[in-house]
Amino acid sequence: MNVFWHQRDLRTPDNRGLVAAANDDVTIPVYVIDADVLEGVGTRQRAFLLAGVRSLKSTYRELGSDLLVRTGPADEALEAVCEAYDAETVYYNRHYRPSRRNRQRRVDERLQTESRSDLTLTDPEAFDPGHETHSQFKRAWTKTPTLPPIDAPDRETLADVCDDVTIPVPELEIDMPDPGYEAARLRMETFFDDGIRSYAGTRDDLTAAVERPTNSVSRLSPYLAAGMLGIRELYGTATRLYNDVDGRSRSQVDKYRDELTWREYNYYLLAHHPTLLTESYVDFPNQIQWRNDEDDLAAWKAGETGYPLVDAGMRQLDREGYMHNRTRQVTASFLTKHLLVDWRAGARWFAARLFDHDPASNYGGWQWTASTGTDSVDVRIFDPISQMSKYDEQATYVTEYVSELRGVDPERLVEWPTLSQSERDRLAPEYADPIVDRNDGYERAQRVFETALGKR
Repeated sequence: MNVFWHQRDLRTPDNRGLVAAANDDVTIPVYVIDADVLEGVGTRQRAFLLAGVRSLKSTYRELGSDLLVRTGPADEALEAVCEAYDAETVYYNRHYRPSRRNRQRRVDERLQTESRSDLTLTDPEAFDPGHETHSQFKRAWTKTPTLPPIDAPDRETLADVCDDVTIPVPELEIDMPDPGYEAARLRMETFFDDGIRSYAGTRDDLTAAVERPTNSVSRLSPYLAAGMLGIRELYGTATRLYNDVDGRSRSQVDKYRDELTWREYNYYLLAHHPTLLTESYVDFPNQIQWRNDEDDLAAWKAGETGYPLVDAGMRQLDREGYMHNRTRQVTASFLTKHLLVDWRAGARWFAARLFDHDPASNYGGWQWTASTGTDSVDVRIFDPISQMSKYDEQATYVTEYVSELRGVDPERLVEWPTLSQSERDRLAPEYADPIVDRNDGYERAQRVFETALGKR
């Protein structure tokens, strides 16, 4: 008898650790609700994860088994299950966040274990450290075979167990995505039927993000972050489509596959640099002189900076527990560059509010945008005005989320932070004034980062 320990892999198909356990012996699936771990997860994502656990439990019952749900430290809970069912080995899929690694290590020390690489297409620990940019990593990554998806284990390999433990249902102030593998699979199929063939052209189109929110981009990130969908199943399905189409459609599908390599890269960084979540990746010769103004941070969180695209992104986060990738970059840049607030404060806020928070992608992305991470550009600054002009020229996205600006000429909204006080008061008297001058903020950020780099 084996135990399979579910963590953020809330599915039965394309689950390498689960299949390895079931191929070896009859297997009992277990999920451990560890309060110490859940405290580090935002309330929204916590509710989504627990809903995924309930969905997974239903799946196992349909297969003639059940998901045992236990509470407490994982090593103690799993040991109790092994003793109760005379199980020999605990299988699990490796995770790379330091707190999860420590948790896994305690289980390894207490029990006989077998682990698998499942979270990514390739084992991040199999690559040598030192790939300082995504392009460097991708050259090595493309030479490494990716594993194909695998089916769910046969029902006869799952233990005949029953468990009536009640799984908590946290209250939420907003709607969450439908949880579970079937919902993830439906979301993927819908995007592949109507969306992926135009992905390269719509992924940054903020008008499309409002008018076709689940077709312009996949919106699969909550399911990948929770492990409700396997990355090999997603990449394998995209690859089959890539091989079946040609011309422009092929390049569009390939762009989607390429974007998944950023997830691979961020997990590579986290696997080799556990401090990615807490310390700047770049070793600056001088300290970055963050301003860390509490009022500026509060205005940014509230979507009241007076920069329409920044505020729209932050209000989408508040309303939906999700933010479009383009505005993730713009809002992160604005906080760390124009306002000079430490990237860790922004990353923590995203972690607390997102349904799709993924530690590697969130912190890796924040460090890249903040110019403290891996990038070929020393000081990258996203100008919120030019970004809006390029990606939301008609202000469709901005006016969807910033109600005070509805009815204002889009051309004026694009230039909003540079308008005179009197014109802003006339056009939208209830909307916030810009909290920093566009040019002053840009030049100050350039000066501070170049000083930290020893270039001034």
